[in-house]
Amino acid sequence: MVQDPNTVYRRSAELMEAEINDELVALEPNQGTCFGFNSVATDVWRKLEQPMSFGDLKSQLLDEYDVSEEQCAQDLSALLDQMSDAQLIERVSSI
Repeated sequence: MVQDPNTVYRRSAELMEAEINDELVALEPNQGTCFGFNSVATDVWRKLEQPMSFGDLKSQLLDEYDVSEEQCAQDLSALLDQMSDAQLIERVSSI
């Protein structure tokens, strides 16, 4: 299911990070959990240094990647759900 464009997300975890090429390897020290982010997930993680709405994230990704709006929305929604399930980010509000 695609997210409401006004839903705002922010990071909820502090990760120890290491970049390898255009990907990110991160460790959540409190849980001892390791994450591997591909280049798009790394880009989204970087963008969430400041809280950002789903619509703004999608718009920025559409400017940077050659992908349809529908595919971008579906993939971003799935990524945000995965990050949320892993307690890396949280939904903070809707505008």
